[in-house]
Amino acid sequence: MSESWAVAVDVQEATTEPIKFTNKGSGRLSGRVSGRVSVPPSVPPKLTPDINGNILPGESLNPGDVNSSGSWEAEGDKIDLAEQSLFNKLIRHSLVRNRNQVEVLQRDPNSPLFSVKTFEELRLKKELLDGIYSMGFNRPSRIQENALPMMLAQPPQNLIAQSQSGTGKTAAFSLAMLSHVNPANKWTQCLCLAPTYELALQIGQVIKQMGKFYPEVKLAYAVRGNRPVRGVVLEEQVVVGTPGTLMDWCIKFKVIDPKKISVFVLDEADVMIATQGHQDQSIRIQRQLPKECQMLLFSATFEDSVWRFAERLVPEPNIIKLRREEETLDTIKQFFVVCSQKEDKFNALCSLYACLTIAQAMIFCHTRRMASWLASKLNEEGHQVALLSGELTVEQRASVIERFKEGKEKVLVTTNVCSRGIDVEQVSIVVNFDLPMDLEGNADNETYLHRIGRTGRFGKRGFAVNMVDSEFSLDLLRQIEGHFDRKITKLDTDNLEEMEKLLMV
Repeated sequence: MSESWAVAVDVQEATTEPIKFTNKGSGRLSGRVSGRVSVPPSVPPKLTPDINGNILPGESLNPGDVNSSGSWEAEGDKIDLAEQSLFNKLIRHSLVRNRNQVEVLQRDPNSPLFSVKTFEELRLKKELLDGIYSMGFNRPSRIQENALPMMLAQPPQNLIAQSQSGTGKTAAFSLAMLSHVNPANKWTQCLCLAPTYELALQIGQVIKQMGKFYPEVKLAYAVRGNRPVRGVVLEEQVVVGTPGTLMDWCIKFKVIDPKKISVFVLDEADVMIATQGHQDQSIRIQRQLPKECQMLLFSATFEDSVWRFAERLVPEPNIIKLRREEETLDTIKQFFVVCSQKEDKFNALCSLYACLTIAQAMIFCHTRRMASWLASKLNEEGHQVALLSGELTVEQRASVIERFKEGKEKVLVTTNVCSRGIDVEQVSIVVNFDLPMDLEGNADNETYLHRIGRTGRFGKRGFAVNMVDSEFSLDLLRQIEGHFDRKITKLDTDNLEEMEKLLMV
């Protein structure tokens, strides 16, 4: 993760009005956020988009980004894992439809495997059950069905779980923490670590919503800018925070006694280890905790580095993994168009619009500069265009996606910041204006799958069209074909009759 992100978060944390919390009073969950939470962009904006992120006609834009040899003259828009996670949380209003099967690996293979289909089966306190239903949860999500019985078991069981945004993961571990709290004990009993200030606030909001009928339980935020009184023990039973600040509260300020912690949650482990210092700080906190403390760790991905980190933190865990089904490319028809330069790509795009009835389209570019150029050209042609790139703050990106979901813009031109986690039912075509590649110049197959997976969703047929403008990009296309063992059909956009036959088959 780039240092600029960490620096930006530090600046933002230092300049945000502190979160107020009280040790006394009969109020409900006491963590209160004042001021607007925003994530600073890691790079100063070079364009001035309107409030929806649109490029307005007449703005001066830079030329293209690909030279004749096919090498990139500018770096592609980088995906920041922390920003991506926050972005996904901001745009979720309901649980996503998870297509993956859940695989459960029990610590003790001989013990019975429990799963639940209703929240009533968990025998929760009425206050928590009311909180769950007030949040709009009618029945457990797929990951909650398996995870909650383990999280709420007595004696406590440790858990390592793979879970993406939108699966009800935050609600699940929030419920576990609130269930294990003894409200009569006025000290911190549950710790939750998040990699950034903003993600900590998001988790806190879920806990507050879930606990709104359980006013005896209080919440505090251990984030920079919120300084406790040294030596005065916190009365809040649940504390959510970032690793450095939470470590200070435990070790330096001594406002939390780590030996009294009964539940320790580490969220976004893959983001955590990508942030300098967070891994070591998390381990230092965990080492202060009692052996009987329940350890719950969550991550969207589980590369080797994440597994090593998880195994160091969570002894004798149950494990929940998402078993990937065969990638469902069957509902997506894939094509490629041979072009010589970006203007030819644009003309080919116009031919597609002439031939297809397109509800909404997503067009992916490698760089912000190319995305800006294309958005401007489409605007000139009269299309309702939204532009999404890393120059926008996370909140601005979420606003652009909301407008696109509502159909206020019909075309979304974007860089890789939007390749994952977006469900828009009306997207009928995805165009790779530039094919995705990794830092070594090879085809980025995972990003390709994420991109074209924005169409063909919810059982509907979708189209993916790839623009090829050099031997270099043709080689990328062949690598993608080989990886997925799928033939990508050539499309001649100058021959409308042939196009109609191929696209309508």
